[in-house]
Amino acid sequence: MNALEKVEQSQLRKDLPQFRSGDTVRVHVIIKEGDKERIQVFEGTVIGQRRAANHSTFTVRKISFGQGVERIFPLHSPTISKIEVVRSSRVRRAKLYYLRKLRGKAARLREVRTEQEA
Repeated sequence: MNALEKVEQSQLRKDLPQFRSGDTVRVHVIIKEGDKERIQVFEGTVIGQRRAANHSTFTVRKISFGQGVERIFPLHSPTISKIEVVRSSRVRRAKLYYLRKLRGKAARLREVRTEQEA
């Protein structure tokens, strides 16, 4: 392990929950406006993850006022305050880009019940 990898290891976050493609997550993002900070919540479905240690990202898609909105979040970013998993769905693909073409009830995913709910 070289010096660069050691520095990157120290920057990885340990408090992140386990989530996969198809899960609905609530991402709490720190927004800076001038000298003030506030937390804004972005809730949507995870449609893909890029796993690359320190450079990992995940894409979250939601429908806002009838328009599809996607955001790509760096997984280990300090601007992410917290990530909550709202619900998990059973999907058969790693990337759910096909959801971009679907609307309404066609875009639903089959929910998976967890042990905590039962």
